[in-house]
Amino acid sequence: MSIDPSSIPNFGGQPDPEQNGPAASAVIPDQDLVKQLLEQMELKFVVDDEGDLAAPWEEFRAYFMFRGEEDQQIFAVRTFYDRPYTVDDKPQLHEVIDDWNRRTLWPKVYTHTHDDGSVRLIGEAQMLIGLGVNLEHFVSSTVSWVRASIEFDKWVVETLGLEKDVDADGGAKGDEGTNGDDA
Repeated sequence: MSIDPSSIPNFGGQPDPEQNGPAASAVIPDQDLVKQLLEQMELKFVVDDEGDLAAPWEEFRAYFMFRGEEDQQIFAVRTFYDRPYTVDDKPQLHEVIDDWNRRTLWPKVYTHTHDDGSVRLIGEAQMLIGLGVNLEHFVSSTVSWVRASIEFDKWVVETLGLEKDVDADGGAKGDEGTNGDDA
C-alpha cells in the first residue's frame, strides 16, 4: 500500500509552540484521533468487542490499541497475520523474522502458537503517550507502522516463497493496496 504523504490529515492546525510554550504541540492521542487518521488514509476499520479499532486486509488485521494507566499509557499497532504455519515451520520462521527484526525498526515480529498447534505471526509497534506526544510525530509514526505492516506481509511471502492466490489477470490477489471490503 502506498500512502501519499499529502493524505496525512491536518487536525485543525497545531498551536504555535512559540505562543504557548513547547508543550502546546503535545497531544494525548485517543481513539477518535486514530479514527480520523484511518479515515484520512481511506482505510476501512471496525471497533471490535474489546473496543479496539481494527483495520482488516485479506491476509491480516491491524489493531490500534490503547493500554495502561494515564501517565503510563501506551499506543500500540498490533498486526495479526492470518497465514497459518505448523510447529515444524517455527525454526525457519524464527530465522526469517530474526532477519526482519535486525533489518527494520518496526513492526517487531514474533510467533504465537495456538492451542490447536497452528503458528501465526504477530507484528507490533508501540509508543508511550501518557504524558503527551507531538501530533506530527504520532501521525507519521502511525502511518509508517501501517505501511511497514503491509510491507512485512509482502516481504514474508517473497522470502518464504509462498504462493499467493492469482486472479484472472495474473496479478497477485490483494496487491491493490487497500484493506478490502471486509471491514
